[in-house]
Amino acid sequence: MSDHLSPASPTTVRLTRYTKTEQSEILGAGEDPFGVAHTGLTWLPKEDHFGVRLGDRLVAHAGLLRLPVTIGDRETEAMGVGGVAVSPHLRGQGLARLVITAALAHARTLGPRHALLFCRAPLVPFYEGLGWQPLDQEVHVEQHEGPVLMPLRTMWTPLHDAANRPTGAVRVHSFPM
Repeated sequence: MSDHLSPASPTTVRLTRYTKTEQSEILGAGEDPFGVAHTGLTWLPKEDHFGVRLGDRLVAHAGLLRLPVTIGDRETEAMGVGGVAVSPHLRGQGLARLVITAALAHARTLGPRHALLFCRAPLVPFYEGLGWQPLDQEVHVEQHEGPVLMPLRTMWTPLHDAANRPTGAVRVHSFPM
């Protein structure tokens, strides 16, 4: 496949499933496709999946999972965005924007005021370019041994106009997504 989008237009779709096979179709085979194995964290699978197809090939993915969180002293829910992937030879062509936009459009129909994602430091500028903002406060997530400090950068975006920047400590009351 060439380094640029083919004459076929990319199509954003809601996926009925997303397995290791689909992930390998996008990213190829590899033990640590997201570069986060060094964290030692246990991650939850996403529940809702969105993809971008180019012809009959899946070339991008983003998943969603509703998360129980505490922000400051307020218990609420946030939509977790994760598993964002774009075929390496098609990066830089707007496919991540397409699939994240589709996932967030769906997330806005589900009620939570905020979306969260966790990313490696080199990806922060990319997500900022999509309108996400880094959280300055520490974020704790559940693990088998209890709550731990999230070692990756936490980013947030509002899902509704009335959603203010999260203030106070943030704790995800589940494994991260």
